[in-house]
Amino acid sequence: NIWVSSLISLTIVTWSKREPPLDKGVIPWLGHALDFGKDAAKFLTRMKLKHGDIFTVRVAGRYVTVLLDPHSYDSVLQDTTSLDFTHYAQVLMDRIFNLRLPNHKPDSEKAIMKRHFHGESLSCLNHNMQNHLQTLLMFETTATQNQTDWKHDGLFGFCYSLLFRAGYLTLFGGEQNNNCTDAAKVYKEYQKFDSLLIKMARTTLKSGEKQTAGSVKQRLWELLAQAGQRENSSLWLQSYRQHLEQEGADEETQRKAMLLQLSSPHLLVDPLYLLKIKIILLNVLYICNFSDSALEETLRLTAAPFITREVLQNKTLHMADGQEYDLRRGDRVCLFPFISPQMDPEIHHKPEQFKYDRFLNADGTAKEDFFKSGRRLKYYTMPWGAGTNACVGKPFAVQSIRQFVFLVLSHLNIELSDSEAQVPAVDASRYGFGMVQPIKELPIRYKLRERSNLQ
Repeated sequence: NIWVSSLISLTIVTWSKREPPLDKGVIPWLGHALDFGKDAAKFLTRMKLKHGDIFTVRVAGRYVTVLLDPHSYDSVLQDTTSLDFTHYAQVLMDRIFNLRLPNHKPDSEKAIMKRHFHGESLSCLNHNMQNHLQTLLMFETTATQNQTDWKHDGLFGFCYSLLFRAGYLTLFGGEQNNNCTDAAKVYKEYQKFDSLLIKMARTTLKSGEKQTAGSVKQRLWELLAQAGQRENSSLWLQSYRQHLEQEGADEETQRKAMLLQLSSPHLLVDPLYLLKIKIILLNVLYICNFSDSALEETLRLTAAPFITREVLQNKTLHMADGQEYDLRRGDRVCLFPFISPQMDPEIHHKPEQFKYDRFLNADGTAKEDFFKSGRRLKYYTMPWGAGTNACVGKPFAVQSIRQFVFLVLSHLNIELSDSEAQVPAVDASRYGFGMVQPIKELPIRYKLRERSNLQ
């Protein structure tokens, strides 16, 4: 029996002393897949306490070496010969978006983004984002006849909805009428898509969920069919669509690629996750004029992506402490900066607490000196990634968040519906996939300030 033979081979695999400590788990083939998927942060923290800063775990038949020493991250990030990101990215594109790009060229796509998300093009994007945020906020607050009445919402949904729709209109264009219905339709469908994204990535959809995912993706492909072809689409999206045509992508593939790109700005301008720090953050940011430190601290607490590489050929990994470990061809390497450096108590004092001035020196200048094991760190927080997968759209994302917070604080009275409400826990299953999200909403109420000149 081939299946039994493969299980036996996985069970009796030998491990050398030069390789990282191996923890296979007690379930053949599956290994630690259930714990990894349920709460990766909790599981990997437990493995770190057991094995140290580097170890290998078996996850659904794959061996994944996890590196949690930020001093040693460059040994992975700077190796583009033995380690590769594109293969795993293509696997996820197929699983989540049903997308297989002909002649996929990540470097060319990144060059297009750099051209349109920096310099004068960035200024134009920022200007359009500001206008769309202002228009949407005005619509949300003036939809009722009595503008002095409180409106009720959930804090996460309030942030998510405004930022997503404004980002969509800025980058994708769309039919912009007084009700902003085009953006609202896309947002409604994308919420359904996003709720199933993790299961799609892990291929754990149930039968009914598979049908839902299929119909939602079909609807989004239809809504995005003209993206990049409208005159009010951003120059970036128009250039990207032209690139796809030049690389031989047919119309169906281009539509699927539009959904892929819709997910990218969503991750860039994801909500600040104000839930984590309660409504107090709004007052703090108002006083601080939304300093870069406050933003950096918010992202430190909420940005939790994996940085994953496929091992293309046998490789020796050189650790910062002088240790050397052999990696096997066909395995994967994973960095999880959320655990270290971002939530590492040796680097950040009381890392679970929000400190708006954590990234400020006493004289008000930006603080860049953080240490671990007595050595200064190159990577002390990594919400934007690093190396070849660093976020090209960071300047646009940062400015979008600043604009959003400034507009909200300038024009709205906003407060918790229940002053005694507790901050919801995070959805632990989303660790490894961008920004964490709450398991439930934190109710808020808001209305226009009396002297607001929002228009």
